[in-house]
Amino acid sequence: MRAALLCLSLLTLHGCSLWMPRPDPNQAWVDLDAKGVPPLALEVDDKPLEDDRYFQVEPGSHALTVRYRFEVSAANTGHDQPLQRDCRLTLKYDDFDAGGRYRLEAGEWGFRPWVKLYDQQNQLLGRGQEQRCGGV
Repeated sequence: MRAALLCLSLLTLHGCSLWMPRPDPNQAWVDLDAKGVPPLALEVDDKPLEDDRYFQVEPGSHALTVRYRFEVSAANTGHDQPLQRDCRLTLKYDDFDAGGRYRLEAGEWGFRPWVKLYDQQNQLLGRGQEQRCGGV
């Protein structure tokens, strides 16, 4: 009986971490979308994030750092094995609004990674710059 209660308690606590918090109307909310790949590793103004699904920032200007990993097909590299890429990109946006909702997406075209910031009307607001890439 105690074991069942302990398991139930642990499952309940784990489930709580899956719920998104209520957005702070005094901050900008940014959802993270990595097109089904592992979560983006991200820093905002050189500070690591605590959650890989979203973050909130004060209104104004912020620099976002993204670590994006992806695989390049072996057919595109001329090798027998696919190439694993590990890239860092930065995106600076000056106009985050209080109560605004944003979406940060990352992906790749061939060997090149990309990161884009959209508003809630799906308007492109900014593109990141590749800083460096290497093998995993």
